[in-house]
Amino acid sequence: MTRPPVLQREIPAQQREVAAVGLPKMQQVAPGEWLWVDEAYEAQLAEKARLLRKREADVLALMPEAQDVAAELLTVVLAEIAMRPDFTLEAGGIRRPDWKLVDPDPRRPLQTLAALVQEDFCLLMKEGDEHVLKGALLCFPASWTLTEKIGRPLLRIHAPVPEYDPSIAARVQRLFDGVQPGRPMWRANLLEYQDPALHHPRREGEGARDTSGAPQYERSERQTVLKLPGTGAVVFSIHTTIARKKAG
Repeated sequence: MTRPPVLQREIPAQQREVAAVGLPKMQQVAPGEWLWVDEAYEAQLAEKARLLRKREADVLALMPEAQDVAAELLTVVLAEIAMRPDFTLEAGGIRRPDWKLVDPDPRRPLQTLAALVQEDFCLLMKEGDEHVLKGALLCFPASWTLTEKIGRPLLRIHAPVPEYDPSIAARVQRLFDGVQPGRPMWRANLLEYQDPALHHPRREGEGARDTSGAPQYERSERQTVLKLPGTGAVVFSIHTTIARKKAG
């Protein structure tokens, strides 16, 4: 049985405007705006739970040296949602905006995050001159595959992206080096898709995604960059919005 697509009503106007600026322009995240909850919250988290049950090896990876990074990220997210009115801390755990109760498991930090927030998370640690992808919860990839990227530095991760030239790579690396704890930055992209699936992987060498016919959907990622104060690792978080493309 084909599952109905998980869609939002529209791409937020500010996100659309920021996406038009292109790589790697970043803006300061307003206080309390790092994590987003929108109308697709319950459906997206249900899809994350399904993917972790059925395809965990495809959507979750954590190298041994990044265990402390994942643990710190969970702590930071829990502190963030504790200040939000749409989450409630109770004796039995955390009451989500959709009223479901989650008991955080510090032994499984990325799985716990998947049960709490819509964002995906990539964990990057500095090695030599570059940041390296050491762990990720990536349930909603937009045309890339986690198993091909884990353990790779930024420049190698973006090798198939024509726009990611040496100049852009140097600017992104400076951003990762310079971002400060407690001061996340964000940008957005905007792409057209025929397939509205949230989990949309594509392996390197498979060629361009299908662009035949008129695309029916727009997909936008709100991407934030945050430095963790303890480990110093950089967290790249992704909030995915998919909406039907409006006529005209």
